[in-house]
Amino acid sequence: MSFFSRDLSLALTRRFAMGLCLSMGMNAAATGLTPSHGGKAGVRTRGAAIDGSREGSGVGSRSGAREGSKDGSRDGSRDGSRDGSAQTQLPKPAPAPPLVLAGGTVVDVTDWGHSANDLHDAVIYIRDGRITAVGPRAALPIPKGSRVIDCTGKFLIPGLIDGFAGMNSQAQANANLYMGVTTVVASGDDRRGHIDQHASPTPHIYLLDSVGSTDDWSLLIGHPGWASKLKDVNGRSVELSPEDTARQLTETAKLGTRVLWLGHNLTAANTQWIIEHAHQMGLVTYGEFISTPYRVGIQAGVDALLHMSRYELGVVPDELQQPLMDDPEGAASRTAYGYSERLPPTDPHVRDYAQFIAAHHAALMPTFSLYYLRLPDHRNLWKEPAAQLFTPKSFNTPSDPATGEAVYPLPNWSRHLPNTAIRWMEESARHKADLEASKLWTLNQAIFEAYPHYLAASGAPALGTMPGISLHTELEMLVRLGLSPREAIAAATNNYSEQFNWHELGQIAPGRRADILVLDGDPTVNVWNARRITTILMDGNEIDRPALLKK
Repeated sequence: MSFFSRDLSLALTRRFAMGLCLSMGMNAAATGLTPSHGGKAGVRTRGAAIDGSREGSGVGSRSGAREGSKDGSRDGSRDGSRDGSAQTQLPKPAPAPPLVLAGGTVVDVTDWGHSANDLHDAVIYIRDGRITAVGPRAALPIPKGSRVIDCTGKFLIPGLIDGFAGMNSQAQANANLYMGVTTVVASGDDRRGHIDQHASPTPHIYLLDSVGSTDDWSLLIGHPGWASKLKDVNGRSVELSPEDTARQLTETAKLGTRVLWLGHNLTAANTQWIIEHAHQMGLVTYGEFISTPYRVGIQAGVDALLHMSRYELGVVPDELQQPLMDDPEGAASRTAYGYSERLPPTDPHVRDYAQFIAAHHAALMPTFSLYYLRLPDHRNLWKEPAAQLFTPKSFNTPSDPATGEAVYPLPNWSRHLPNTAIRWMEESARHKADLEASKLWTLNQAIFEAYPHYLAASGAPALGTMPGISLHTELEMLVRLGLSPREAIAAATNNYSEQFNWHELGQIAPGRRADILVLDGDPTVNVWNARRITTILMDGNEIDRPALLKK
């Protein structure tokens, strides 16, 4: 960290400590948590994108509960049995035979996709929604009476995880499942709508909520005492008081929130406090910083950096970062973003920043899919089978169904212009957007050279992305960036387990949730094969995949 960033962080921490002292007496007894930060305004949009309920397994077996009488097995009647024989305890009922997957290759996605110890001709036992055993057929016989799914010649991977997306309807739930997405970190925001927690069938939903600032889309805004505190002021997000942040953190956790979004206007001291206390509570943090210098958030231990269009700010010098503290959305931010996009990828600042990320805990969640239609070699996503579940009205800024190209809305007054002028404006907007995407992609190629850890997320359904479908474009883009197909699959599966300690998912291993995809091709040879799904298991239940496409 530069001298300026270090001094800036210390100064902010001292300033927030004063606020803390004033609020601690009242708040500590109520919440046991006390942050420190000042109040500052800024427009809030979740970048290009942010949510899932605390998804317990829901499959805990109750066998053996209340197995005997209250006082154990009685050794005779109250006055002794006449024949002196003890009452015999009833034997435990034999467990039901497991569901068995037999004959497939279990793809190894451990060690961030660097391990390649695939298990051939594997046998998998599943009971009560969990995987109970995995091994070679020679060592793991198929129990008598089991239901067996023959996976001979197939490849098995864990259900896919979309780390940042909306999930606002049954159609979106169906599209995700059809494409093998069995877990979604779901965001409710202006681009993605409200989270539908009542869809059935549905992927596992892990809720994401903002913390530390006002937010019209907060999960708490409809709860008593929060509407006035969390409502944005004239459309602008304002940093909350220390006591309100502490209480917000506690109460959103009670709702089942798994992930906290740390947004644009959070100042450094506030960001540091939230990350520390979130980790104490077992919550994951996503950083989409503007006011907080990226190096400060990374050093504080943020779990993931969200959006390639945001974490590029980590390369700006201190003299451009300082104005962002007070003006995260105005002219200062435009200057900072312009600087980062014009910086040559060979610049030492880029290399140093990339190495700084790789040396710390933070993983990158680039959401390349939000720029997929602006980069070369894209295809028309409306041609995908799952797209039949939607119409353009289903999405924020959808692509053109006929061409699959991104649409760039023009101001209302432009409709009075001649057609030639309108076409010129459209082409100008397209050229500008394509150039921005190209620069961001080049910057990310330079960052990749330091080999940071990656997490796959689509950002759907915004900017032409589609639920389920765009997670697969994200995998394609990760491979295009330089990851191997195995590393890309790991980014959508076990990397979440590694990075967030979510050990209920991400692997085909004993104790994990039985969310499994059976594929017709080897995804480690070509990541496209992750789309060739023949069977989907979720919590050990086979999903009727064709039925998901029925509206």
